Amino acid sequence: MPFSVRFAAKAPGPGTASPVADWVPVGIGPGVLADVAGTAGPAVMAGVAAAERAALGTSARVVAWPPEDLGAALAAVDAELARLDLEASRFRDDSELSRVHRSRDQVHQVSHGLAEAIGVALAAARWTGGLVDPTVGGALIALGYDRDFADIAPEPSDGPGPVAGQPGAVPGWRSVMLEGTTLRLPAGVRLDLGATAKGLGSDRAAAAAYAACGRAAGGRGGILVSLGGDIAVAGLPPRGGWPVAVADSSDTGVPAQVVRLTADALATSSVTARRWRRDGRSLHHILDPRTGWPADGPWRTVSVAAASCAEANAAATAAIVAGRDAEAWLAATGLPSRLVAHDGTTRLLGGWPDPGGCPDLGAARGAWSW
Repeated sequence: MPFSVRFAAKAPGPGTASPVADWVPVGIGPGVLADVAGTAGPAVMAGVAAAERAALGTSARVVAWPPEDLGAALAAVDAELARLDLEASRFRDDSELSRVHRSRDQVHQVSHGLAEAIGVALAAARWTGGLVDPTVGGALIALGYDRDFADIAPEPSDGPGPVAGQPGAVPGWRSVMLEGTTLRLPAGVRLDLGATAKGLGSDRAAAAAYAACGRAAGGRGGILVSLGGDIAVAGLPPRGGWPVAVADSSDTGVPAQVVRLTADALATSSVTARRWRRDGRSLHHILDPRTGWPADGPWRTVSVAAASCAEANAAATAAIVAGRDAEAWLAATGLPSRLVAHDGTTRLLGGWPDPGGCPDLGAARGAWSW
């Protein structure tokens, strides 16, 4: 059964909303969200508004209808992303997670927000049988992913750098204990929450934005939040669902299929993004916890729809790591999934819509258990 995720989104109170000056208005067309303006129903009648900016080492996009909700939505999303970054980033010296890593103690009292982020990561590890494991942080550091990805040179210019033949050991998620806000972390273990934190950020941000717009009581209107293509929605979608373009590879960004998301979430994991080289070897950021090396299975991109973006994010990453066992693993979950092999072959599972049929993920989901 898919793991359950509970999160407490916090709408910004007086004086806590971040400025929204960095957000850039965007038109609705091909990309993460496509053709909303061409749908029938509320999106056409009331209109939509969208904006995007860089965030958490990737891009963030927020889409709202009615359009006058966008300002409040952006302020709420800013506050949630800033909170998550300060809690769980392993690249910020001032983050709570970095302070935990620097501490000589093995028992830590952490904030509710960081406890949630770690708890979701451990739940994902348990659900996937360890295919997703937050203790890969040390292995990623050993392979050179030790700072924000934008700051990593494709090949070190000041010496040989980390030795690609010596990946760091992965202690395993069972070495980490979390009871409420009490974290027990063995000395030297470094956490990387990337397989779930971005999805959790989308979930938190979408819920907070919807609440900030005063629509938590079920009024008309809706919100879509995308962090690097990992998407969560809240409220009512445009009639027919949010049109979401799914690409086969981050190299081109060319949409291969447009699906319509009416509820829940959608996430994509890919080995074509966040790549670098060390000692002449091409590396990427999705590690196989069983080896400490980047996953080398047959899939270049996996997209999954699930009840939450954190769950979808974990499932997509687990499928990349599972390699040739990915189809069987995903089929057992019942989650709608789209797998693209390195040779371009595409596999659709769990009711993922066929490109020539109904594009509605919500309709295809049927009676699946979440």
